[in-house]
Amino acid sequence: MRSEAVPQPGGLERFASPGKGRGLRALRRYAVGELLFSCPAYTAVLTVSERGSHCDGCFARKEGLSKCGRCKQAFYCNVECQKEDWPMHKLECAAMCAFGQNWNPSETVRLTARILAKQKIHPERTQSEKLLAVKEFESHLDKLDNEKRELIQNDIAALHHFYSKHMEYPDNAALVVLFAQVNCNGFTIEDEELSHLGSAIFPDVALMNHSCCPNVIVTYKGTLAEVRAVKEIEPGEEVFTSYIDLLYPTEDRNDRLRDSYFFTCDCRECTMKEKDKEKLKIRKLNDPPSAEAVRDMIKYARNVIEEFRRAKHYKSPSELLEICELSLDKMGAVFEDSNVYMLHMMYQAMGVCLYVQDWEGALRYGQKIIRPYSKHYPSYSLNVASMWLKLGRLYMALENRPAGDKALKKAIAIMEVAHGKDHPYISEIKKELEDH
Repeated sequence: MRSEAVPQPGGLERFASPGKGRGLRALRRYAVGELLFSCPAYTAVLTVSERGSHCDGCFARKEGLSKCGRCKQAFYCNVECQKEDWPMHKLECAAMCAFGQNWNPSETVRLTARILAKQKIHPERTQSEKLLAVKEFESHLDKLDNEKRELIQNDIAALHHFYSKHMEYPDNAALVVLFAQVNCNGFTIEDEELSHLGSAIFPDVALMNHSCCPNVIVTYKGTLAEVRAVKEIEPGEEVFTSYIDLLYPTEDRNDRLRDSYFFTCDCRECTMKEKDKEKLKIRKLNDPPSAEAVRDMIKYARNVIEEFRRAKHYKSPSELLEICELSLDKMGAVFEDSNVYMLHMMYQAMGVCLYVQDWEGALRYGQKIIRPYSKHYPSYSLNVASMWLKLGRLYMALENRPAGDKALKKAIAIMEVAHGKDHPYISEIKKELEDH
């Protein structure tokens, strides 16, 4: 089916965006908080660590899920969810039994296996592809360096290793393209505290271009993506989302965009760099640090962030907390507490405290983070909402009801715009407020 013939969500159109390729444009005005469109997942995969607490089919979070009778590792709300997911789950069910503890394909491999199965079962265009088809995804194949190509070959080897019984594969060249497409166009689904739930393909959502000053935000209701306005959008305006975490200064954001998506952003924030000075705030000292000392500390900060990212896979919580504390101590000699590199390591430290159930420690870090977050991030940021939510839940757990009330209400105020007033997450938080 030709893309021109596909019915498009009312009020929006696909168009050729100058200098950006394809894009999405508004044909009417959208108010802040208004839903532009929703997109069911073309296919989705629940992350292994969330099995048992979320349905493998619809991603609903509930107790008393029923497990698959064969592999006993997938869980469902009911028979309907299980039947609907079976064409995808059967790719893994027998293999999980056969491989046992050795069954460990990456989430990207699992998602790609499901795309191949979906394309075979449903070769025609789906409800997720009203504006953009999976086959039209950009792969940026010509921009892949040897390291990225090698990672893709490792993924292809894992695909053959774990899925050979149930799959008919295209040739290696087609698989390289598909993995490259998934790397550039896949989405991670997160819960209200931004914990990772799984990965999915939302073709129509992937049509939107990036800006560091986005006018929409993407949230999830199970495996349905919803796109809402976070700024007023006028007819003729392009619809922009953000592909990355917007906390960081311009240079870091563009390093990330070039590495993952192969472009440099030219939005107003990247051109004017208005927030960079605040984001990289230096301590006011009688003997201010030299420009070279500041550059060296920024370099140190970037290295320690990468070191911590790797260390998370093999170091103990106490060792991770030590990395955070030592780096905060060192950076604090030059950087203000509101500096984004300080905030990054405080956030990691807070995560470790939450993991080991040190609620007081987590609260101390969260209290330092929230104000600068509110300043550095755009309005209606999910990062700010989730931080208020974590703080509210910590206050409640530590019997500080007034502070908990206030924080949870601040989270709700942002989420009502970003998620929509009827979202189950908001109902759950309101219930928490009533129960306390």
